[in-house]
Amino acid sequence: MATGRTHRPATRSRGIPEATVARLPLYLRALTALSERSVPTVSSEELAAAAGVNSAKLRKDFSYLGSYGTRGVGYDVEYLVYQISRELGLTQDWPVVIVGIGNLGAALANYGGFASRGFRVAALIDADPGMAGKPVAGIPVQHTDDLEKIIQDNGVSIGVIATPAGAAQQVCDRLVAAGVTSILNFAPTVLSVPDGVDVRKVDLSIELQILAFHEQRKAGEEAAGEAAVPTAAKRGDSADQGPDGDVPAVMPA
Repeated sequence: MATGRTHRPATRSRGIPEATVARLPLYLRALTALSERSVPTVSSEELAAAAGVNSAKLRKDFSYLGSYGTRGVGYDVEYLVYQISRELGLTQDWPVVIVGIGNLGAALANYGGFASRGFRVAALIDADPGMAGKPVAGIPVQHTDDLEKIIQDNGVSIGVIATPAGAAQQVCDRLVAAGVTSILNFAPTVLSVPDGVDVRKVDLSIELQILAFHEQRKAGEEAAGEAAVPTAAKRGDSADQGPDGDVPAVMPA
């Protein structure tokens, strides 16, 4: 039954649309690269190109932050880095736990970009007793039996799941019960979570399948294009020649 309530897109704090929030990390990455090169200002066109969006969309996104740039000068790079970092919550240290220290989990633990982006790997957790105490990226692996205590001791609100699919939901349930409210899921399965818990899914196989679709489509378009080329053009014959190569196909009036 209709309630008369207007449905609105989900928004974050200060009325920033989710689509804009999803683009903020792209802008931050581009701006950080400019900052590292000591570039003081950047135009909306240059920054949009670096982030892979159009400049009108970029200016609209930045208007939600209250940043409009200076005509003829552009945007102050360092100030934008601060603004976006603050909006994304990256001006504080976020402790993260990674559950599942197989090949993928170990690779994530060794990723050097967490610390520079406001995240600290507080603990590595695995169900294999043989992994307990072994250092990965300089951090000793702890057993899943201690998961709840680890989360409470470190004040963790973000968990990363890199377990096999069969174990992911159980791990997710335990993380949520222990107080984790944001989960990054690398397991190839869909997780069920209660309201108030955010889940971001990263499935490499799905991304590859999407790329395979585009490759197949490009191959099909290329084949169709080749089939559409007239036979005479493929032979390099003149369009003014008839079948015998000497008599015009159409006699002039």
